Amino acid sequence: MFKKTIFILFVSGFMLVLCLELAFICVQKKKNGNLFLGGTTLYKVKKAKTIRMITSVNANSYYIYQGTPMGFEYELAKAFADYLNLDLEVVTPGWNAMTRFLEQGWGDFIAAGLTITDDRKKVITFSDPYMTVQQKLIHHKLIFGVKSIDALAGKTIHVRRGTSYHAKLEQIKQSGVDITIVLHDNTPTDELIRMVADRQIKYTVADSNIALLNRRYYPDIVIGLDLEQEQPLAWAVKSKDPTLLAAMNQFLASPETKKIQKRLHKKYYSNLDAFDYFDLKKFHERIETRLPRYKDTIEREALKYGFDWRMIAAVVYQESHFNPWARSRTGVRGLMQVTMDTAKEMGISNRLNPEQSLKAGIQYLDKLYQRFDDIHDPHQRLLFALGSYNIGYGHIRDAQLIAQGKGWDKTRWHTMEKTLPLLTKKRYYQTTQYGYARGREPVHYVKQILTYYDILKQKPRA
Repeated sequence: MFKKTIFILFVSGFMLVLCLELAFICVQKKKNGNLFLGGTTLYKVKKAKTIRMITSVNANSYYIYQGTPMGFEYELAKAFADYLNLDLEVVTPGWNAMTRFLEQGWGDFIAAGLTITDDRKKVITFSDPYMTVQQKLIHHKLIFGVKSIDALAGKTIHVRRGTSYHAKLEQIKQSGVDITIVLHDNTPTDELIRMVADRQIKYTVADSNIALLNRRYYPDIVIGLDLEQEQPLAWAVKSKDPTLLAAMNQFLASPETKKIQKRLHKKYYSNLDAFDYFDLKKFHERIETRLPRYKDTIEREALKYGFDWRMIAAVVYQESHFNPWARSRTGVRGLMQVTMDTAKEMGISNRLNPEQSLKAGIQYLDKLYQRFDDIHDPHQRLLFALGSYNIGYGHIRDAQLIAQGKGWDKTRWHTMEKTLPLLTKKRYYQTTQYGYARGREPVHYVKQILTYYDILKQKPRA
């Protein structure tokens, strides 16, 4: 009996010490300047070595291209996972199920371009904002625009259920404006915009960043009336989950994250305001009417050198609009606008022959790509090769030396966007090996190619 009592006291004492230690862990918030884990989601994800992002599949948040995950929200979330030294898992339950997945613990945080609203704050907790957007009415260019909220009376507007768009339209309706709201379950905003472009529906609503991005894919849409003031976007965690929220806010506030956000904003949203309806409309048409004639050759030659064929198709369009008889003001000819010297160097005899032109042009682009072996990022290296294809290898190297002299990173294309235009200024070009150049042309050239490439990536049949 005595031994049994001693054993019970020993076990009780051990459990008490263990409980005190766990309590100490849970209440301690920081250690050596870093968040200590505590007992909630942050502790669990650290233990599992994986954090699960709940999101929606669309061009803005998350999609897969050639086996590679992409999207603004995904890349920012991946940076957050790296910040925590964790793997990132993506959960895509459909828009209307995201909050339920978070509450049930089937995901750890929502990163899907959520606007902060009072209704949502009742069930989830938001991080600090990382972007602001504005709700816009979207309609086809052949439909008359709406000038005011009151002028929405009599209109039928399609939106996804449970969105901030839905909430705003209900508010407008309750204010006395007679609108009809058609609700869709788990239908992405991108798809509703496509339906507007195809004139299947007349109106939908989209945040400004999504609207601008999709106008590139559907040039017939019009981004119309502002329905709301600017609203902040944020990530979301479960209510009463302070440790993960604190880590998230710490990440979003860091100077390194600000740099990442700037890079991602440039990658996904740059040049969206520079909208040329006729150019993009023509491009969409020629994807259907002209590209199919040359697609097999483009795919074959691109594969030979490890290029994405859609990127090469974008280059071909920028060079010739898929016109094999195209001639530039400088006398270059054919689909890839090959010079006489390049044709000879690449071993072709007829620049107007589509197959020969494509072979020579893609081979020459690869040769330029190989010459930039000091640039280790493959995407950046390709941008430098494209710039060289337009203006010449020597001028790009001259611009790199100017960048180096200014203390800028000479291996990033965004630096070239600043330094190449300087080659028109005497005080810069007179110190270079290759002299004067119209440096703004390759900057515009590469931007256009990236625009066409982005459109081709989103084309399901391309």
